[in-house]
Amino acid sequence: MADLWRLTISEASDLLHRREVSAVELTRAHLDRIEQVEGSVRAFVTVTEAEAMREAEQVDQLRSEGVELGPLAGIPIAIKDVISTKGVRTTCSSRILEHYTPPFDATVMRRLRESRAIMLGKTNMDEFAMGSSTENSAFFPTRNPWDLERVPGGSSGGSAASVAAGEAMAALGSDTGGSVRQPGALTNTVALKPTYGRVSRFGLVAFASSLDQIGPFTRSARDMALMLHAIAGYDPLDSTSINAPVPDYSAALTGDVKGLRIGVPSEYFVEGTEPGVRAAVEQAIETLKSLGAEIGECSLPHTRYGVAAYYIIAPAECSANLARYDGVKYGYSSKRVASNLIDYISETRAEGFGPEVKRRIMLGAYALSSGYYDAYYLKAEKVRTLIKRDFDAAFERFDALISPTSPSVAFKIGEKVADPYAMYLNDVFTIPANLAGICGLSIPGGFSDGLPVGVQLLGPSLGEPTLLRIADAFERATDFHQQLAPTPTAKKKGRAR
Repeated sequence: MADLWRLTISEASDLLHRREVSAVELTRAHLDRIEQVEGSVRAFVTVTEAEAMREAEQVDQLRSEGVELGPLAGIPIAIKDVISTKGVRTTCSSRILEHYTPPFDATVMRRLRESRAIMLGKTNMDEFAMGSSTENSAFFPTRNPWDLERVPGGSSGGSAASVAAGEAMAALGSDTGGSVRQPGALTNTVALKPTYGRVSRFGLVAFASSLDQIGPFTRSARDMALMLHAIAGYDPLDSTSINAPVPDYSAALTGDVKGLRIGVPSEYFVEGTEPGVRAAVEQAIETLKSLGAEIGECSLPHTRYGVAAYYIIAPAECSANLARYDGVKYGYSSKRVASNLIDYISETRAEGFGPEVKRRIMLGAYALSSGYYDAYYLKAEKVRTLIKRDFDAAFERFDALISPTSPSVAFKIGEKVADPYAMYLNDVFTIPANLAGICGLSIPGGFSDGLPVGVQLLGPSLGEPTLLRIADAFERATDFHQQLAPTPTAKKKGRAR
């Protein structure tokens, strides 16, 4: 069967179950697709071809023996290189961890392996998940399959690009301030930031521990329901994990939004949003209204302070989390001769970390320093509380909120590298959800000048079923999610190893 890489998880799972396609055939098709386009897209840091084929053979063997397998069995997926994978290097796209191989699996990886999903490899990202374009990778930038001169977003740009280019059927990323949803919007993929604590963070290399959350990329809401069901749930290894039952997310996909109350926050439709983005999101709102949803305006008044609060809290936590990289226990070690331990650690970190990581460590250290803690960090945490209260009040009136995911479509590679503030503003609509710990879903909402526009749905804590219900109904009324990027074939073979 030709073009197996075009299938959704749901379609492929049905074919696998009926034995019309084997896991080996499906995996081989995606590895061939990687061979075909990776030279131009550059989504992967590491491709695990031998391991993937071995896992696929095991799935086919189990199926031939009559073993009952779940919907993800034999499905090829990609993993952001910030998630620990036993025996497979986990670099965080940083020189300081370039040769680090974890001795354990993250909880999400263990759960995916139990589901018999097939890992194709590890995807490129902004170094230590710090960035919105995947240009901060220490290795190479990833390119957007919709336009190779543009970024795929970040920090999970490699995962988003791999799904958009047909190199993987789904992928995992991490979202600290929009790092799943924003690249999802820029690549026409479905991208979820679950409620904080809904998915275990054990084995996720920490950036900002109170904000980080692992989330999937897929091509449909139905596929997202399957992925979330596989990775969600309580984990005693994560002290922030929510001890609550995991629902059948697929059961929420009724196609019916009649009577659902959806709020439109006025602060998310502001000057600075590209006209094409605004028009697409407004049309999406009209579509949901025509399907029976009740649309109303609301206000999240402290949204304007979200970016400022985030860029104090996140760097502060990052400066603490990244203090462990000293070149002594694991990772990169400077080869220069140092006269003392302090100089040795300083040399290691200066050589191992990239510019954006250094910038955020310095910002965080400053915010936490004596004399500035109250003025910056403590005040930012108070603003965080106000933002959460805004959402709490909104969700008393509405089941979900709707907004643009990103204020712009994908921008040119190199366009914002010299202006960190302009880069930070890419996450203006996604950051508040991380500060409040609520769930957020970006869905394909149309196009502006041929480039994808993402529509963001926000829900209360553990409100993922409602978001998936809205997304599924929207997909049944539109075909945006079915449109695939016109990825050109690379002129020469290029592949991560």
